[in-house]
Amino acid sequence: MRTKLLVGYFGLDGLNLQLSRILYHFFTVVAGGPESSFSFSTAITLEAMEKVVSVCNGSSTFWREPRLAVRFLLELFRGCPEHQLSDRESIHDHICEKLALLRQPAKFLSSEELRQEWKKKMRDLNLQIIDIAATRGRQLLFQGLHEKAIPAALLAIRFSLQIHGRTSTALVPAYLCLGEACIGLRKLDKAEEYLSQANWIAITDPNCPSSIMYNLHRNLGLLYAAKGDDADALRHFAHDIYHASEEFGTNSLKTSGGYYHMANVFFRQSKMDMAMSIYRQVTKIWYRYLSEISACKIKQASQPETITISAAKDEPTQGLLNEWDEAEATQVLCTIYDIWESSPKKCSKDLAETSHALSMLYFILGQYHKAREYGNKAYMTCENPKYAEEITEFLNNIKI
Repeated sequence: MRTKLLVGYFGLDGLNLQLSRILYHFFTVVAGGPESSFSFSTAITLEAMEKVVSVCNGSSTFWREPRLAVRFLLELFRGCPEHQLSDRESIHDHICEKLALLRQPAKFLSSEELRQEWKKKMRDLNLQIIDIAATRGRQLLFQGLHEKAIPAALLAIRFSLQIHGRTSTALVPAYLCLGEACIGLRKLDKAEEYLSQANWIAITDPNCPSSIMYNLHRNLGLLYAAKGDDADALRHFAHDIYHASEEFGTNSLKTSGGYYHMANVFFRQSKMDMAMSIYRQVTKIWYRYLSEISACKIKQASQPETITISAAKDEPTQGLLNEWDEAEATQVLCTIYDIWESSPKKCSKDLAETSHALSMLYFILGQYHKAREYGNKAYMTCENPKYAEEITEFLNNIKI
């Protein structure tokens, strides 16, 4: 009877009985039922009901177990409407089915072997959710969507705590994601809180790998740089470079990020000689890497025929750079190019090398119009005849 009244009240008489059961259980909890332990700021409105219907229709598992849908919807409807939308777009839409499987009631299993198998399955499912959330958080950060990265990082921490415990270094990447998101939002106190937690976990583990330590120090350096504390920023960037060099080598792309951020601090301090020297090192690292990839792409495309370029439409990226490398290369090289371009003492070699690197980058990304633009700039600014021939050969090989 109460279910019929609820459905009738919202004008949803056409809904089937199973959806009515889900809605009844859910709004009983929202209204303060025995399962409710959250406070909700969202009023029970027709708009809220439509969200419930949308989520339930997206998961066949929810139809089989109404109370399972309730648990998921409790998480979805926590907080204000803006946060709910952010959560859905950030992570919930990506883990809906896996979360539903994870929230299934425990089955009765007759043997120890079956119980252990079920536990392993649940653990693997938890690890998959952690991986999805961490990856999603990083993707959103690279897109500049700092606000949306926070729910994904928080979910990764929540599940990591359940699986690994509070002192595991597996928590550090998620805390770093949170810290970086807060720095991007200029919530520096919050960022310091998360990064301090990550730092405490790292320093209490003598076996914490350099692959984690370099990223930790990079984020701490960015935090202190944002606060204007250049001395601490430079100290952390030095540690970043040390750990990255130990793990990946001094000429690695991973290491170049520490160089780049250190150069930015020197540039802000007007220590131009030091900044320019480090910018040159960063450019050389990217130039060498992009040269190898572009040469490989030219060679592959020239068999059996040379690359042909459509002026009307750019080609998509062909997987030679991952999305993180693409975003970092574009940001770093464009920034350095702008610095050389606006410098009162322009160095033709520096400007030509950076322009050539950008030309190769956009060629790899399939953005041929930009590749041609920066290739021509490299040729026009180059004063070394031998290097000019190299640029000309590159432009001729790719037919732009």
